[in-house]
Amino acid sequence: MPINLFHRKPVESAPDGDVTVYLLVGLGNPGREYRTSRHNAGFMVIDQLAADLGVKLTRVQNRALTGSGVMGGAKIVLAKPQTFMNLSGESVSGLVRFYKIPHEHLMVIHDDIDLPFGVLRLRPGGGSAGQKGVQSIIERIGSQDFPRLRIGIGRPAGSRGGAGYVLQHFHAEEQKELPFLLDAAAAAVRLFVTDGLEAAMNRYNGSLLEE
Repeated sequence: MPINLFHRKPVESAPDGDVTVYLLVGLGNPGREYRTSRHNAGFMVIDQLAADLGVKLTRVQNRALTGSGVMGGAKIVLAKPQTFMNLSGESVSGLVRFYKIPHEHLMVIHDDIDLPFGVLRLRPGGGSAGQKGVQSIIERIGSQDFPRLRIGIGRPAGSRGGAGYVLQHFHAEEQKELPFLLDAAAAAVRLFVTDGLEAAMNRYNGSLLEE
């Protein structure tokens, strides 16, 4: 039977007292030199969520910086894999197993060069579209049926230079708009947890910065 990713199940206590857990993963590269690069947009969203929720990302677990909190009655685990982008699945698969996360409760947040800067796109699953961190996760958990939030970073002029482009910092005009984009992305993730994927898609898919 296919998994229904669109409607959140009620948060109920299990017999042992556990509650529903969501694993919210941002993709990026560790290291000061990459901290503000376009490829670290996923990390930036997790940092925004952590700041909004008062969560400290200080626990080192399964090769990731993690922190946990509560959102809408559910437990949320925020994670930033420290494996470098193309090995993200090594970290994420371990976290999925440890917390026993159903795939519909795994949200992966990552940059997308094929979306213009300022565009958010949530989707319930699908292929990696060449995003190596997502591809690594698909391979390691054995499924592509998990929600993800794509953060548009735009594509450089012409068809070359994509690899170098994503490791560059956002240019000055983008940096002015970046706080609004990160706020919207964090809000989209919160709505996913509290109201389900369909509600988040209906509200946030599209160009936020043109509203």
